Amino acid sequence: MAWPRTGAAGVCFGLGLLALSARSAGAETTPAADDQAAATPVTDAQRQRMEQQLQELLMMRGDFDARIRALEVELHGSATPSAVPSAAPAPAVTPEIQTIPAQQAEVKATQWGGFEPGKGLILMRSDVGEVDLGIVSYLRYLNQQDLDKTYTDSFGRVLNVKPRQDFQLAKVQLTFRGWLFDPKFGYNVYVWTSQASQGLGAQVVVAGNINWTFSDALKVYFGIHSLPSTRSTNRTFPYWLRNDNRPIADEFFRGSYTQGIWAEGKIATGLEYRVMVANNLSALGVNAGQLDTKLNTWSGALTWMPTTGEFGPGAGFGDFERHEKLATLFSAHYTRSTENPQSQPNTESIENTQLRLSDGTLLFAVNAFNTPGRITEAQYQMMALDAAAKYKGFALEFEYYTRWLNNFQVEGLVPVTHLYDTGFQLQASAMLLPKTLQLYLSGSQIYGKYGDPWDVALGLNYFPFERRDLRVNVMGLWVDHSPVGYTAYPLPVGGNGFTFVTDFSLAF
Repeated sequence: MAWPRTGAAGVCFGLGLLALSARSAGAETTPAADDQAAATPVTDAQRQRMEQQLQELLMMRGDFDARIRALEVELHGSATPSAVPSAAPAPAVTPEIQTIPAQQAEVKATQWGGFEPGKGLILMRSDVGEVDLGIVSYLRYLNQQDLDKTYTDSFGRVLNVKPRQDFQLAKVQLTFRGWLFDPKFGYNVYVWTSQASQGLGAQVVVAGNINWTFSDALKVYFGIHSLPSTRSTNRTFPYWLRNDNRPIADEFFRGSYTQGIWAEGKIATGLEYRVMVANNLSALGVNAGQLDTKLNTWSGALTWMPTTGEFGPGAGFGDFERHEKLATLFSAHYTRSTENPQSQPNTESIENTQLRLSDGTLLFAVNAFNTPGRITEAQYQMMALDAAAKYKGFALEFEYYTRWLNNFQVEGLVPVTHLYDTGFQLQASAMLLPKTLQLYLSGSQIYGKYGDPWDVALGLNYFPFERRDLRVNVMGLWVDHSPVGYTAYPLPVGGNGFTFVTDFSLAF
């Protein structure tokens, strides 16, 4: 039997079946009773049968609409299909059906199950809200045995490096997202844990945000989020070439996750913005009592995609989707913040890469410059500029960074009044087998007063189900005196030499 193709046709189809059912019920009476049918009340048995038929038809209609939405997502590749299912219009009813009590006739358009790109698993969808589930998790094998066991900083101090070799269920993140009461009112709640950082501060985080959509040009959020300081922190995760780890230059310059208010929207086709006012550069491992009273952490990004008006899901890295027309992206990021030792993560915290010298020395450490003094407050300013292109499975992506640290407040003797560092990263990739095997090469370098560290990585991504949600990542990484590192990152501070890392990841 062919299903109706539109909502209106579905209703007409249902009414037709109801009419046939009513006629069949009438045919069961005697010819003498036919003349009095119009005046005879509907029996309880007939009423129950009609009610059952009506509910069955509406359920068939809901199932049909769900199939149509799934086909639309598959045919048009939409990552964000409409969050609100089209409610079935109230069918025209006969006087007999009108006698059904309202509480019995009400049928809620609630749906359970299904998967949609950009949303994940649909746990519940109805006319009053939606609950979707996302999961990010990966198993990592890490081998740092070929790294040097010590490194010497720019002041001649010899420091130990402890290479690792271990298996880790490196991350588990469960995200519940959707809308409530009004499709314009959205929420995002997640539980995030770094298994490699068990026992450290903020190794388990329960966080999220709420948001309101005024229009395509303005969506306002409140909660915790990453500062849009570089392309990798501007909502591109998990669409990276390297699974959940950045080149050292990006890691060195970027901001992190913090609490605040932000807005985003589309200014025109292919032109988008995101701006955020926040507490500090990183909220991980920092409590409210450690924050200063200067609400002056600002970050913003402007992204332009001139040729196609898009750059793939999340404007991420690599051309997994295979653009048949040249896709281009240009973006600019600027971040400013006043920081002090208390508003920075501790040395061993998950996000301990904030505000370091280019040799890895923490800016706020006591005797950081090998003099009897320390910096107690500094102003951080950072700018990142991006240019990227994708075409037929190939991608080339470049980012330039520049950072100013000044307005120092000091105790004792500190030999500098400001610091200026620059750097870049370059990533190239190619789909060797469409939607299955991807080869990439990434590298970066930092140019600073206290060293010019660099890294190069060569890796493969294998997608066994021809979709980005599940992949195996194998990567060899060469680094020259890394200025960044922590337990959830594949390099330690001062790491020098070769590291091998393999990730089996699930992310949707």
